[in-house]
Amino acid sequence: MTSQLPELAKTLLDADTYVTLTTIAKDGFPHATTMWVTRDGDDLIFSTVVGRAKELHLRTNDRVGVAFFHPDEPYRAVSIRGAATVTPEGGAELIQELSRKYGNGPYTADEGTGNVRVVVRVTPTTVHTR
Repeated sequence: MTSQLPELAKTLLDADTYVTLTTIAKDGFPHATTMWVTRDGDDLIFSTVVGRAKELHLRTNDRVGVAFFHPDEPYRAVSIRGAATVTPEGGAELIQELSRKYGNGPYTADEGTGNVRVVVRVTPTTVHTR
């Protein structure tokens, strides 16, 4: 069952709010990473590189948590649980979109590295706000 995002979540996700994405490692421990994010309706969309810890974790366990808060009012917070899918289609384009959103201009850190960008789509199953 999927959950709809409340207005607070949509407002923060549409702004340049940083979020923490938590995946589950093979040893069962959580792995948290600060990320850029956008959304597609009620789904959260991230970019990562093949072989990074979060991408490897998602190969074996699609459950994730995402947390973020209003930068001026940290007790106005959102916590999301959901399931993630990973796809290579659109990965290079997404990192450029996110880099522009977060005010950094074109994303150049992957140039000359051989990095393969993927899209991580999180479909919320539970959403809590404070």
